[in-house]
Amino acid sequence: MLIATWNVNSVRSRMPRIVDFCAQQQPDVLCMQETKVTDELFPVDDLRELGYDVLFAGQKSYNGVATASRLPMKLLTRGFDDGVEPADATRLLAVAVQPTPESPRTPLPIVNTYVPQGRSIDHEAFAYKLDWLARLRAFFERRWSPRARVLWVGDMNVAPQPIDIWEPDRHLNHPDFHPDARAAFAGVSDWGFVDCFRMKRPDAVEYSFYDYRETTSVANRHGWRVDHIMATKPLARLCEDCWIDIEPRLAEKPSDHTPVLARFEF
Repeated sequence: MLIATWNVNSVRSRMPRIVDFCAQQQPDVLCMQETKVTDELFPVDDLRELGYDVLFAGQKSYNGVATASRLPMKLLTRGFDDGVEPADATRLLAVAVQPTPESPRTPLPIVNTYVPQGRSIDHEAFAYKLDWLARLRAFFERRWSPRARVLWVGDMNVAPQPIDIWEPDRHLNHPDFHPDARAAFAGVSDWGFVDCFRMKRPDAVEYSFYDYRETTSVANRHGWRVDHIMATKPLARLCEDCWIDIEPRLAEKPSDHTPVLARFEF
């Protein structure tokens, strides 16, 4: 099973890139973030033409998550289920997919998240980001055991280690690299997740985000690895490879993020 996660930065604007990516990589499941479209305008037919069913939760101009699957898929939840507002349905979408026809009783939960960015470390949005990650840890604790196969993917808006960001020393107070953000991310990861990319490529200096504001960011390798595929240990043992596909970021009218993919053998 091939899984991909991609902050598409407007699913309708990025549909030509999505079509090209799906034709080339043929992911079984594509998790998208920052779709930036209300549900009634979501391009369902475009994805169905590519052979995907799709579940989504969106809003105009901001946020939005969607999971497209060629495998049987059912909805688990849109947003947090803790009774606390906001539920943030446009930032968290949990589904269950059927990895193989032979395993109808063991669907794989896939939690697709668009973690708040935080704006700046002295802004209330940063405190909300830290709280959001704590809620996510509790979400996993309520629903599953780390001994189960569970997949957590998305734009996490956190670069976990210095290797995951260009010139880390100059970004220590950035909301995506501040020690508090990394500690909050680790708080979720420590529930029982393995970073599939870092497991397979421990020394790779590769990034999934390159800022539009620097037109030469890709050429200069001024990037961030903030998009992740995280698997519980029983699932991580089935991961054959995990990589970042830079080609969509080099194409015409790209997202500022590029896909991360992982292949699992069931």
